[in-house]
Parts: sequence; structure tokens; C-alpha cells
Amino acid sequence: MGYSMRDFRIRIPEELIAQYPAPQRQESRLLVYDMTHDRVQDDFFRNIGRHISPLDCVVYNDAKVIHARVFGEKKDTGARIEIMLTKKIEPDAAREWIAILRPAKRVKAETRITLPLHIDMTVAEALGEGLFRVHFSERLGYDDLKRIGEIPLPKYIKRKPESSLDDIRYQTVFSRKYGAVASPTAGLHFTEEIIDSLKEQGTVFVPVTLDVAWGTFQPVREKDYRKHRIHSEAYEITEDSAHNINRCIAEKRRIVCVGTTSVRTIETAADEKGRVAAGRGETSLFVYPGYRFRVTDAMITNFHMVDSTLILLVAAFAGKKRIEKAYNHAVSQKYRFFSYGDAMFLHR
Repeated sequence: MGYSMRDFRIRIPEELIAQYPAPQRQESRLLVYDMTHDRVQDDFFRNIGRHISPLDCVVYNDAKVIHARVFGEKKDTGARIEIMLTKKIEPDAAREWIAILRPAKRVKAETRITLPLHIDMTVAEALGEGLFRVHFSERLGYDDLKRIGEIPLPKYIKRKPESSLDDIRYQTVFSRKYGAVASPTAGLHFTEEIIDSLKEQGTVFVPVTLDVAWGTFQPVREKDYRKHRIHSEAYEITEDSAHNINRCIAEKRRIVCVGTTSVRTIETAADEKGRVAAGRGETSLFVYPGYRFRVTDAMITNFHMVDSTLILLVAAFAGKKRIEKAYNHAVSQKYRFFSYGDAMFLHR
């Protein structure tokens, strides 16, 4: 295998890109890939209990998506500007943020933009790659964003957000901590009933937090994907979570990560011996084929864009040929792809 994204022999028809979630979370389809025996099985997520054992430890991301997309108008011309908030600079004051502004060519330092509810925003500086540091006239908390903004659905979902649907279904049932600008979508298939059933059989559930940033959807354009610059994302692993993960490892439980975000979080915090440290910080861990996983034993994941860092992570875990086989099988069986699409369970 070379180091080009073009090496992936996968073509996903546009009509298979899910525009809406499944009617019920648990009714998403589930492709189960037994990597030891190179065997693919078609199932439904409601049956995930057939594949998760009482001895497993399920690590999930409890990040909650903020209403990060806001529209405003330039004060001098009235031109419409899309503001995609990506990260708070001041966690407490919440007046300074990093944001993507579109169209970027219409803004520069000191550009003033009026938002709903008479909130003013000033562009402080351009940071490159379409990113800007912006300053708001007043503190913007997450409840404020809920009043003026919308859930930031990915651009491949070709419709406007529907608050009565997406405010609920683009959040996982695990979501607790506001901060993400994209959903940790592998968790979208879980229901409280599924979680309770797995816990009753003895499966351990452990939360970690990774504030999924918009860079998640940034395509890899480098001819050699190893040269791609991945944007950092804030993460946190509490003392309790680190203790429980390490206890499960010591007990020889299988560590099953819900999503690539959980994988990146615990792999970032793991030492050479596979022990996970508590703490918070920023991770720019870029996982691609050749990476040695220290903690992750199995993974529940959605199907990802074939030019993304996410497909490189799952290819690092399962192998490029297996991922091509799984994706091409999913295409042939008309699985639904990407954020609101179906799921895959990779295990040995």
C-alpha cells in the first residue's frame, strides 16, 4: 500500500449518503466484521447485544453538540455571512472564539457582523485555512447559541436542519458535556434500553470526552496522507474513567470503543504499556496505517468519507483490504453512509 487516499478502491454512490436518521436509533443496520476469520455479517443495531459480551468494556464519548452555525450580516454592506464556531478561546468569558467564516473573501480583520438578538461580532484576525479569531459584544453561552444558532449538520446532508428532529437525533443518548461541533456519530445508534440491557449482563460502560471539531470533516488533500495536518481537539478523561478503563484492562476485558473519537481519546492518553492516564488537554493524534494500537480491542464506527482521516484510522485498525471489503459490501447491500447512516462493528 502507498500513502495516497486514491489507493482506497471504494466508490460510494451519492444516493446512499443518508440525509435523515433511521426512524428509530436501534433500527440502523450493522455490518459485523470478524477480522480473525475475515467474515462479514449483516445485522441490525438492535442486536448489538449479540456481539458485545458481559466481559466487554465499552468506552464512549459523552460530548454534546453545540448550536455552532450562526448567520449574520456585515454591518457596512448587509452581506450574509455564515459563522461556524469551532472552539472557545476563553472558556469562562466565552466572548472569543475560533470560527470558520463563509465566504471568507468577504471578511478581514475588524469586519463587524450583526447577529440575531442584536449581538455584534468583530473579526479580530485571520488565522488561515478559512479560520478567524472573532470577538462577541457579549458572553455567548451554550443556551445563547441555542437561541441564535442551529445544529451544524455536515455539508453532505443537503437540507436545512430541522430543530424538532436534529436537535434530538444529532445528539447521542450519551451526550452530557457541551463543546463538540460535530456529533460522535457511532453513538447515535444506542438507546437507553440497549445500554441498560448490556449493563444488566455485566458489560462495563466508561465515558470519555472529545470535543469533535470541524476539522473532522476536512478532506485529506496531500498526495502523501502522512503529511496531512490534523486539527487539535480538546479531550478529558476523569480519574474515575481512567481507573475503570485500567481496571478492565487488568481484568482482561475487551476494550470496545464507540467511534473513532473514543479511540483517539484513549490512545492519546495511553502510555507504552497501555495504561490510560486521567487528564485534560488537546490531541492532534493522527492515526493511519502502521499505527500500533495500545488499548483499543474492538470498534463500533459509522461509515466515513473516503478522503477523510477517519477512514485512515479504521484502516489502521482493521487493515486497508478489510476496510475496502467491508465498504464495498455495504455499498452492494445498500447500507446508508456517513453521519446519519448505518454502523459497523470491527472485532477480532
